[in-house]
Amino acid sequence: MSNLDEFRRTKINTWPIALLRVYTGVFFLYFGVRKVLHDNFAEGLTGFVSSNLENSVGFFRPVLESVVLPNASVFAFFVAWGEVLLGVALILGLATRYASAAGAVMVGCFWLTKGQFILDAQNHDVIWFFILVVLAGLHAGRTMGLDEKLASKYKFLA
Repeated sequence: MSNLDEFRRTKINTWPIALLRVYTGVFFLYFGVRKVLHDNFAEGLTGFVSSNLENSVGFFRPVLESVVLPNASVFAFFVAWGEVLLGVALILGLATRYASAAGAVMVGCFWLTKGQFILDAQNHDVIWFFILVVLAGLHAGRTMGLDEKLASKYKFLA
């Protein structure tokens, strides 16, 4: 039984969860499409990572230097299309737990790259990180989403 089922039993309206899920999906879809359509997003990613290396979290810096930067075009592809797929999944409410968890990992990597403190006023990544964790934890696709319709047939969506 998911946390959302407990909400339903206590007669709490769950439409705000669906609204948050769809809004988050639109946000990631919009910025993901912009990245996909951008001719040189790999260059932008390289610039972003290079300019934040000094501030990045210590244990994450070697990953950025030895894995991400040499393979910037591969990571640019995964970031751009990851955001698009995350957005579509959240809007449709399809495989929401998996999409939200993957999105939280992706946003967590952005956060580690920037090296910002959790309460830094400029740290928007922490907000998206926690929104995605909440959406995964509440099984938000079971509220007005395809997960609700498909859960009986596909148990991994339940």
